[in-house]
Amino acid sequence: MDSNKIKKGLGRGLSSLIGETKAEIQKNQLPVSDLISNKYQPRKIFDEDNLIDLTNSIKERGILQPIIVRKSSDDRSKFEIIAGERRWLAAQKAGLHNVPVVITEADDLKSLEFAIVENVQRHDLNPLEEAQGYKRLIEEFSYDQEKVSKFIGKSRSHITNSLRLLTLPDGVIKLIETQQLTAGHAKILVGLDNAEFVASKIIEKKLSVRQAENFVRIFKNKRQKPSNIKDINIKDLEISVSNKVGLSVIIQNKKNNKGKITFEYKGLDQLNKIIDIIKANY
Repeated sequence: MDSNKIKKGLGRGLSSLIGETKAEIQKNQLPVSDLISNKYQPRKIFDEDNLIDLTNSIKERGILQPIIVRKSSDDRSKFEIIAGERRWLAAQKAGLHNVPVVITEADDLKSLEFAIVENVQRHDLNPLEEAQGYKRLIEEFSYDQEKVSKFIGKSRSHITNSLRLLTLPDGVIKLIETQQLTAGHAKILVGLDNAEFVASKIIEKKLSVRQAENFVRIFKNKRQKPSNIKDINIKDLEISVSNKVGLSVIIQNKKNNKGKITFEYKGLDQLNKIIDIIKANY
């Protein structure tokens, strides 16, 4: 993809992305039953109260913004939603038979870009969904963090911190998904061995982010030993490799520059990913 288009990304808005694809047809209406979910939809959780509000709005005013779709590659009689899945769900609840659409040609990368841009613009993604969207751009479409940053229009550090949330234990991730923990709280827990325990204490004591930082500092101080403080360059290298592969990485380097690198994986998918990376480069 042209890097100039990537740089413009989110700042130009969703309409600019539509302009970068070829509009095959612009239909006014399609049957609700002809539409299917976007397989690249980063949003997994749709707030029921917000969906009810949108349903009521659609009942009164109809759908004001068309749903963007493309021909399904799996079923040519169907159209896959690129942007507007929440409107489609609400339209069904409102009892609509037809919905306004724009049919466009878009490959899988463009479909994912559409979905991420729309949701980020509307602040519809929880922190994990946002991170998972960025991860798919990196893993499935060979983006790096710099490229994601330019396309989305957010800082490199935002992308890095977002991706680090995915290294948290499943129990903590569930708390973020259910909005029991905020992204601010979650960032504090990254890298803690006892993250789930600390998370439960943050919720139990209803700690603010600042209070949680002080609480977590107790555990970090207990873990650190002055004689074992890691060289800052090694630590930066650990973070860089970890962000690149999406896994926890530990580098143990001795004074004679011998040592070992440890990759921590949680499941066969992550193990296979490590193996694939090694095979592809050696």
